[in-house]
Amino acid sequence: MMRRAPGVGPGPGENPLRTLLVVLVAAAATLILGTLAIVVCLLRPGGAWLMPLARVWSRLVLGAAGVKWTASRDAAIDPSRPAVYASNHQSLFDIPVLVLAMPSDFRMVAKKSLLYVPIFGQALWLAGFLFIDRSNRERAIGTLATAAERLKRGTSIVVFAEGTRSPDGTLLPFKRGGFVLAIQAGVPVVPVSLVGGSEILSKGSLRLRPGAMRVEFGPPIETTRYEYETRDALVARAREAIAEGVTRARAQAAAGA
Repeated sequence: MMRRAPGVGPGPGENPLRTLLVVLVAAAATLILGTLAIVVCLLRPGGAWLMPLARVWSRLVLGAAGVKWTASRDAAIDPSRPAVYASNHQSLFDIPVLVLAMPSDFRMVAKKSLLYVPIFGQALWLAGFLFIDRSNRERAIGTLATAAERLKRGTSIVVFAEGTRSPDGTLLPFKRGGFVLAIQAGVPVVPVSLVGGSEILSKGSLRLRPGAMRVEFGPPIETTRYEYETRDALVARAREAIAEGVTRARAQAAAGA
């Protein structure tokens, strides 16, 4: 059962001690759970045992930060059907919230720099998460090809469509890779709208404010009518859907829904 939150936005105020607490909890949880994740992924390749540990890690980090969350999901989404979940990106807390809110097992296409985070990066790599190097087009294409194979085998993929965190919560231009991936694999794109993260911890800031986040999973967009040549039309449609979801989520949060 997904938890409900009273609203979206900053909490009672900034607290340097809470920021320190989050850093300490995240570091300790990563050290302990990340090491355990590496061991279990070596014992059972594929990452099936990672997600329960990732959910524990996410709850610890969000709890320390004072972040509550709520999620809604369109009835047309079939959790058993692989899809590309394309999300906007506002905050470092987007990942732990998505880990808890996602309706199905998934892997994520992340920026290559995360691979070099000690223990954390190695655990994700062993679990089958994919790291994209946008500075090398050939390698980036290879990563997307690998992701397409994962989709065809039944594992959903999460991508942050903007490619990086928005500094103020407004949507940045979308990268095409995730949408080309969906077309290649013949799977739908599920638009995911996140709100509240930029108010809690904005990009480039250490000013943490406890608050609430909301996730809206919109209606799946079938990709069978799209081809590589019409990928921009798919990107535009998904961007519009995510923007509409952000607007709805903010309105629902303001109304206390």
